[in-house]
Amino acid sequence: MTAQLPTTVDGVIDRLAALDAELDPRDGVACFNHIYLKVTKLVKAKVTDGTFKDGAFIEQMDVNFAGLFLKNVDSAKAGGRVDPAWQSIFDQRHNPVIWPIQFALAAMNAHIDHDLALAVVETCKQRRTSPDTPPVHEDFEKVNDLLADAEAEIRAEFELQLEKIATAPAESLKHYVSSFSMAAAREVAWSNATRLWKVRDDFLAYQYELAAITRPVGFANVAILTPVIPPPAD
Repeated sequence: MTAQLPTTVDGVIDRLAALDAELDPRDGVACFNHIYLKVTKLVKAKVTDGTFKDGAFIEQMDVNFAGLFLKNVDSAKAGGRVDPAWQSIFDQRHNPVIWPIQFALAAMNAHIDHDLALAVVETCKQRRTSPDTPPVHEDFEKVNDLLADAEAEIRAEFELQLEKIATAPAESLKHYVSSFSMAAAREVAWSNATRLWKVRDDFLAYQYELAAITRPVGFANVAILTPVIPPPAD
């Protein structure tokens, strides 16, 4: 039986915390979930303190956003299919020669570059607004600001792992880490959301645009998850 998806940010935090306790830390999905839990707590704190002009929109978007990740987790647990953007992550999640940094990067790529656009569109529908209606984009941009500190912490952890990788095949991974930016990824997500919003009522056009977003994310994740060196012994 598939677990019911959370309907509040507190519910999301509870689900992510439960996963954090349940999954083996070496599980590729757990590598991302641990980061996601920290970021979601940060967003919840900013919703509570009135940072956003429309906190209800941001909370609903956060719930929808997390739901896309949790749907894949629940489907995989039940032996079902996961979204193609996430496929390589779930296929390789127990591969011991892929580093945690690789799983975290691939999952952020799937969740931000793919899922976030879907969450924006769905939330706009639910809230009877649009990406162009104030303060939707302004509040979306404010999330970028609050993620800056979180990204710095994540990057510092990644860099400690990268110091242990000295092989030539790891150079492309090092380049990806050094160039990765949550803010830049979210800009792509916003552009994708506006594309999807314009064709939301045209099923075929929507599927075409969605496929155009999904395919490059999936291909990038296959590259990100290419083993670069066996991880150090426990």
